Amino acid sequence: MGKSKVLVVGGTGHMGRRIVTASLAQGHITYVLQRPEIGLAIDKLEMLLSFKKQGARLIEGSFSDYGSLVEAVKKVDVRFLPSEFGMDAARMGNAIIPGRAIFDDKMIVRKAIEEAKIPFTYISANCFAGYFVGNLSQLILPPENILSQRQLVEIWEKLSGEKLEKVHLPGEDFLASMKDMDFAGQVHVAHFYHIFYEGCLTNFEIGEGQEEASELYPEVNYTRMDDYLKRFL
Repeated sequence: MGKSKVLVVGGTGHMGRRIVTASLAQGHITYVLQRPEIGLAIDKLEMLLSFKKQGARLIEGSFSDYGSLVEAVKKVDVRFLPSEFGMDAARMGNAIIPGRAIFDDKMIVRKAIEEAKIPFTYISANCFAGYFVGNLSQLILPPENILSQRQLVEIWEKLSGEKLEKVHLPGEDFLASMKDMDFAGQVHVAHFYHIFYEGCLTNFEIGEGQEEASELYPEVNYTRMDDYLKRFL
């Protein structure tokens, strides 16, 4: 397979930094968008410099500067814009405000991509397990990993030999907790409500034009939750 020219937008984020590392490891010519407004965010600057030492090419650009984005896109074949831990904005049209604002913004970007007839593939990681499963919140879609939080707790209890105390919090009480929070806290509560109370990441059938990743790559033996949790024993 030939090597691609890859652009990662958001390369210093939790998911983006892993995409950059994987792209470099596979030998792709990898560009990382560097925002001018990154300023004195030392940790991000150090990460960008570490990418550069590994062979990445830093290119200055910003969503607020259309021309810079056009120039960045012209250099590459493949573009990654990782965000929201993979929550599918197209399924979140009825999301609670203020959490909905993020999804509405992402749909504006999607619409622009589609209207410009840019080839695209949207990958929804559904709050990938490595980020959440350590606190017994398992949210991803591969068939053998579609588990409720209660089921995940039961797996942990069997592995650890311990019984955990369980407290049920009604949905309306959970939403009420956002009352005195700042904007970021309210967004998190709104998102978690849809994830944990509505099951928005797994309560649908994959439709036409969509594929479940484990079926696309059957040769990949993805990690099952009981195996992943053994790491914490």
